[in-house]
Amino acid sequence: MLYSSVPAHEKRAAFRARLASGELIRMPGAFNPLSARLIERKGFEGVYISGAVLSAELGLPDIGLTTQTEVAGRSAQIARMTDLPALVDADTGFGEPMNVARTVQTLEDAGVAGLHIEDQVNPKRCGHLDGKQVVDEDTALKRIRAAVDARRDANLLIMARTDIRAVEGLGAAIDRAKALVDAGADALFPEAMADLSEFEAVRKAVDVPVLANMTEFGKSELFTVDQLRDVGVNIVIWPVSLLRLAMGAAERGLDQLLSEGTLEPMLGSMQHRADLYDLIDYEGYNAFDTSVYNFEVRR
Repeated sequence: MLYSSVPAHEKRAAFRARLASGELIRMPGAFNPLSARLIERKGFEGVYISGAVLSAELGLPDIGLTTQTEVAGRSAQIARMTDLPALVDADTGFGEPMNVARTVQTLEDAGVAGLHIEDQVNPKRCGHLDGKQVVDEDTALKRIRAAVDARRDANLLIMARTDIRAVEGLGAAIDRAKALVDAGADALFPEAMADLSEFEAVRKAVDVPVLANMTEFGKSELFTVDQLRDVGVNIVIWPVSLLRLAMGAAERGLDQLLSEGTLEPMLGSMQHRADLYDLIDYEGYNAFDTSVYNFEVRR
């Protein structure tokens, strides 16, 4: 009932332990708190909070228009609804190194288990669009050092994302990856790798966990979990997938309403009321206070 009973520091410690075990961690993107609960129920190991999804929820493109406050608020809503560790996209840290430090502490207070800071110019753009620009290495390293120095819980995972592959090639990505790890990054997010061999090359170059982004319609092929595990990837995210599935279904439903005036033919593709009530634990609320929450779940 209500929120997760697992404290944030325990989620962080468990996340670190799981990464240390070598097990591959699957983290679908939650587009709202309820989807985070569904991700947990289905048996995944973590929840990802995508900057692209947060901006899309607001009807905005992923070009750095969201604020630190908006990201932190949504992160808190999602992280508190699940026992799973949540990893959040913190973009460029929302400013200069001091802003990065504040972002880290704000997101730590939001209850996330980890966050990633990228090396794009500020404001940034979606990692799978053309025309990206990255900052110089000194600026990128200062962001990571500021993030590492700012955290108060040593188990908060500071991940460095680099977008330099699309700008200067794989060799530059490997060089920057090594420098980011030397600056204190606990894990690495090499964005927009072209194929499995590139993920493997990055993994061999660093001794920290590596994340693979399996976003649809992007620069990378959609590899399977097994393929990514075989080349040493430690975390896989599907950042926008659930939102895309939900919006696709919503569009088909609206088309059905326009053409037929009823959604009855689509009932079989909908989440049933009883399943929704089970997911949000109506019965638990009813047991807590039957004088307020008193009802029957009907199928």
